[in-house]
Amino acid sequence: MTSHRYWTFYWPLALTGIVTILAQQIQNAALARYPDPARELATFALATGAFHLFDAALIFLPQLVNVLARSQAAARKCLRFTLITCGIMTVPAVVLAVPSIGGPVLGAWFHIEGEMLRSVMLYMALLSPNIVMLGLRHYYTGLIVQNQRTGIITAMNTTFLLLICIVLVIGRYAGWGAVPTLALAQLVASTVTLAALWRVAKRTCNPDRFNDPTPLTTRMILDFFWPVALTSVMFSLSRPILYSFLGRTPNPAPVIAAMRVGFDFAMIFHNLLNQFRHLFATFGKEDLAGVRRFMIQVTGGVVAGMLVVVVTPLSALVLRDLIGVQGEVLVMSRQVLMVMCVLPAMVAFRNYFHGLAMVDRQTGPMGAGAVMRNVATYGVSAALLAIGGLNHVTGAAILVAGFLAETLVVIFWHPVIRRTRAFLADLPWPTAGEADDE
Repeated sequence: MTSHRYWTFYWPLALTGIVTILAQQIQNAALARYPDPARELATFALATGAFHLFDAALIFLPQLVNVLARSQAAARKCLRFTLITCGIMTVPAVVLAVPSIGGPVLGAWFHIEGEMLRSVMLYMALLSPNIVMLGLRHYYTGLIVQNQRTGIITAMNTTFLLLICIVLVIGRYAGWGAVPTLALAQLVASTVTLAALWRVAKRTCNPDRFNDPTPLTTRMILDFFWPVALTSVMFSLSRPILYSFLGRTPNPAPVIAAMRVGFDFAMIFHNLLNQFRHLFATFGKEDLAGVRRFMIQVTGGVVAGMLVVVVTPLSALVLRDLIGVQGEVLVMSRQVLMVMCVLPAMVAFRNYFHGLAMVDRQTGPMGAGAVMRNVATYGVSAALLAIGGLNHVTGAAILVAGFLAETLVVIFWHPVIRRTRAFLADLPWPTAGEADDE
């Protein structure tokens, strides 16, 4: 296959990734214009950090549907699995919004109390219906991407962004508080986008065209899903782990706010490379070499683009003039971004091995690597806090180190497992008869 075909498939998804991150930037910009913006940004960072532990398990649903839903019967089974999983994920989010439960848990976790703790719990309560809607959006996205209609996904996510903007503007000028404004914006945008995705998928997608006679079982879905769900949950847990340590430093609000702004901005470039998962799920089995060449070319462009933005006055233009970050948070956000310039290349390398795992339907290494990322994040954060070296710069370095640890596990997982099994097979294990004699 030609790079042109891959580019035609990929660029709408890349644009979708940018649109998704722009929605986060716009929310940051809205919060930066409220009184006490550092507090509002920090509160939203903590709330979304906790909330995304539950909707993060759904992030790989599009790839699951793309790879496994190769017949109408399989698609229906994936839909039932999506609904059940979303229901399970919604329960703990709702429980944490109950003051008698969420108050002690979230307060101890993030070292917060009073109004900030109440705001975090209110976010959890208002956003909990979004878990089911997000899961269904992922399901229909998977069917549409499987049909190689990626331009539709871009159009839908652009609509999502516009709706976010409209509700945020209305809420700000109507004098609504930050919490209800941001929650309502997400709920309205999700509802409209889900309805449109459902309509398009119903009219255009036909998984039966693959003529795949293999029946899809629940065990097959679970074997594919639980490692990728663990991967995304661990990713969402990385920042809350780091925030929990940053919360113990003097004056943590501007530091956490800078981490939120800097990492969200870096995610624009990060998300461009995450779209390769769709490329692998769709084309990786038939043309791995072509997908790999295309991935290398795009990664080089993304790394160069991030360097240009971060090391030039463009970073100040975006952070200060577009997002509205000022003063101490602006200075620290730029320093966070400088550290994160190494992230895109590392993410691309990791995503190559993620793609291989999904194509082979052997996703276990992804889960193992994600666990190791958080082990590294926790260990380095605790060590730096103990010696007084934990700040926004080292915090950004910790996130990068976590990705490095994950990448190494994903790379070496299969060789290590193979060598371990070979070693165990060569050991002089007693036979059943020998064991009885003893």
